Amino acid sequence: MNAMPFLMFVFVIAVLMSGFPVAFALAGGALLFAAAGYALGFFDPSFLSGIPSRIYGVMTNETLIAVPLFVFMGVVLERGKISERLLEEMGRLFGRVRGGLAVSVCLVGAILAASTGIVGATVVTMGLISLPVMLRRRYCPRLACGVISASGTLGQIIPPSIVLVILGDVISNANQLAQLEMGNFSPVPVSVGDLFLGALIPGLMLVGLYAGYVFWVALFSPERAPSLVFGEGESAPGVWETLKVLAPPVALIVMVLGSILGGIATPTEAAAVGAGGALFLSAANKTMSRAALAECARKAARITCMVFFIFVGAGIFSLIFRGFGGDSVVTAALEALPGGLLGAMIAVMLLMFILGFFLDFIEIVLVVVPIVAPALIKLGADPVWLGVMIAVNLQTSFLTPPFGFALFYLRGVAPASVPTSAIYRGAAPFVFLQLALLALLWWLPAAATWLPARVYG
Repeated sequence: MNAMPFLMFVFVIAVLMSGFPVAFALAGGALLFAAAGYALGFFDPSFLSGIPSRIYGVMTNETLIAVPLFVFMGVVLERGKISERLLEEMGRLFGRVRGGLAVSVCLVGAILAASTGIVGATVVTMGLISLPVMLRRRYCPRLACGVISASGTLGQIIPPSIVLVILGDVISNANQLAQLEMGNFSPVPVSVGDLFLGALIPGLMLVGLYAGYVFWVALFSPERAPSLVFGEGESAPGVWETLKVLAPPVALIVMVLGSILGGIATPTEAAAVGAGGALFLSAANKTMSRAALAECARKAARITCMVFFIFVGAGIFSLIFRGFGGDSVVTAALEALPGGLLGAMIAVMLLMFILGFFLDFIEIVLVVVPIVAPALIKLGADPVWLGVMIAVNLQTSFLTPPFGFALFYLRGVAPASVPTSAIYRGAAPFVFLQLALLALLWWLPAAATWLPARVYG
């Protein structure tokens, strides 16, 4: 009986690694084990009666309405050519500084993360525009590829982020469950807005770590990150030129994040503001035709359907997993580890890091987090801090082989002269920087908890 949850988890992970569609792997694998457990007398079929309510709960979850809105905002901004103009102007602005071109990629990655949040679009755009320029300016291919792929993943930790919306909903449910099991029947709720605020400072810290690494390379290996020498007829942009390019995306960021931070709007309402703002910017730039707008809507619908199907499959999986007593088994296992919360956190973070080599972040969030988060919260983990730690950890999944999606995106647009080994080796230092941020957040949890406490009291 106690082995069934473990066997079900391993079976579903193996099916996911085989490339089988995620939603069907989660739901189908769980139902298969439910049937086997019932036949063996290990599973009470009355648990299956909760499946319709799980599906209805996903479909009527107001928080999750932010997902299609943020996706649509990102897709519209991607088609609006804003990222291209940002990269060009920021590259010229910081180009005279040694390593400045790579630092400008970090800064543009942060701006795009706070406006679009779509990793694939960001990496591809920066790879198409910045990588040829950096190679032509004699940047080390490993450094150029590493900084582009890593900066493209900032959209996973800097709000507003689809990952944080999904993770915030999962953490909220885990916190409520943990508090009820501890006898607290009126727990303080944890919202997506809390997680947005909690991730803001760590996200900016990560941008600083990236930029600091680039400057360190430029200082001790100047040949790997030279300064930009303008040719005849070229010059650095003026302040007014830079402001004209920076103002639109910054204004959108202020509208979206500012409305959340100021308590004016919920993340869902702010997502609607962001989607409307993206349409306005695209219309002002005259970069959005009727056909392009229809394609943006179709692309956003496809992504949203995929995410919500996974939600339904994950809900069925977690319900049957609990039917086997899996939550009790996981709680007992984590509580038995030496070191209390520290030992449990190390085990969970290591598990997620390893799974990130093979699974997508959504799969890990919806399969692993609902299982381990209640146990960690009962051991004393702050829910917001735990959510930020998980988000930073999952960001590494985009940069770790063999299935690092950011690496695949960059490989698809990088010139043939750049070997695949240079892309993988270039990403390695940035993975270590993300792990360093994890260690820093463990040592200084206030980096994640101070701003939510300050804003919401």
